[in-house]
Amino acid sequence: MPPASSPENRTIQSVWTRPRGGRERPVLSREQIVAEALRLLDSEGIDALSMRKLGNRLSAGATSLYRHVANKDELIELAVDEIYGEIELPEAPAAPERWRADAAHCAHGLRTTMLRHPWVASVRGEMGMAHLGPNWMRLAEAMLGVFTTAGFPRDEADRAVATLIAYVTGTATSEAAWLTALARSGRSEQEWVDELWPAAEQVAQAYPRLREGYAEQRGKDPRTSREEGFQYGLDRVLDGLETRLK
Repeated sequence: MPPASSPENRTIQSVWTRPRGGRERPVLSREQIVAEALRLLDSEGIDALSMRKLGNRLSAGATSLYRHVANKDELIELAVDEIYGEIELPEAPAAPERWRADAAHCAHGLRTTMLRHPWVASVRGEMGMAHLGPNWMRLAEAMLGVFTTAGFPRDEADRAVATLIAYVTGTATSEAAWLTALARSGRSEQEWVDELWPAAEQVAQAYPRLREGYAEQRGKDPRTSREEGFQYGLDRVLDGLETRLK
């Protein structure tokens, strides 16, 4: 038998690589823990999450939580996968003539979910093996179906999915960070932009292209601008991928 420290016994620590406990205590389940963790994260943000605080909200000691999750990192993995379950998948089965619409549907669903739970932007580097969660696997499988049905070879379909997800998560992470800062300020997005414009226009005076761009954006709804910016980037990503089918 290999020693405990041997390569054969080393596994990447993750809630998805560790066997789930057998009989759960009826007074507290993993599903209850994750649901309460999400409520805490959505209302107070990632900095407020701790096993002790979560245990208090559930009227249970932190020890009770450790029966279901080994640590805070595993709890984050579970919470992240739970929000991925909110993403509506495109119509099945996939059809080649609607691959762009289906890919865009998944992209918008992922972005909307990340903006609904902006705390996720701050844990991008702490999500561990979240890509092994069942809800993420469900989304990835559906997206692979969209691209392979469209005509992408299997290996390239995987890269196409990764490219699309990289665009969405990159953009949505920046947006989520912005919305989190707004929430902390107590201002609306429009109020923040209205207060910022005079200073922005002043510093742009020496930069004619920036000055012209700011002038064009003046008075425009900032949320509409974000939506249009996301759609523009999404269309260009899909345009680029479509060239591989021609």
